[in-house]
Amino acid sequence: MRKRQLTDYYNIFLLALLKLIPLNKIILYILFCLSGHLVTGQTNNSLMTAKQPELPPFSIIKAPDSSRFEKANLQKNKAVMIMIFSPDCEHCQVRIKEIMANNKLFKNVQILMISNLGYNYVSRFYKEFKIARYPNIIMGMDYRYIIGNFFVIPSVPAIFLYNKYGKFVKAFDRDVPVKKIAAAL
Repeated sequence: MRKRQLTDYYNIFLLALLKLIPLNKIILYILFCLSGHLVTGQTNNSLMTAKQPELPPFSIIKAPDSSRFEKANLQKNKAVMIMIFSPDCEHCQVRIKEIMANNKLFKNVQILMISNLGYNYVSRFYKEFKIARYPNIIMGMDYRYIIGNFFVIPSVPAIFLYNKYGKFVKAFDRDVPVKKIAAAL
């Protein structure tokens, strides 16, 4: 009996609400709520992915000399590791130190470190971490944010691996050990 009373009160409340608020506003509100759920429902923080199986054409401004580096400049038949980073990110700084300390694991890998922050920040990071000592590391700024739009990136550093044929292999987030990244290549 009590359940029936609650249902009646609920129906009376809905009828009163419909008289106060036009139906089109209620529909808009419901659509607004659903759209928020759909947008957040599509994010997947557990898996980072590339939108296509092959790396897109790109152009970055390279540190330290401001020259352009494009997909065509990649060495043929060599694996590629793309690390999306931010120069002011502590996790990114830890990750590059780990990569440099284990550079022997990546001797046959072209490492592209790409940021969308300003060139001054990228250049400062390049000098501070002495990236010039590592010829397989290319660092630059994605001034058009082509790479950033190509990948699904929940956080930085984000690492994307491509085999020597240019095909997407795997993606890693900031908490994966460097040896596991190297083993995937």
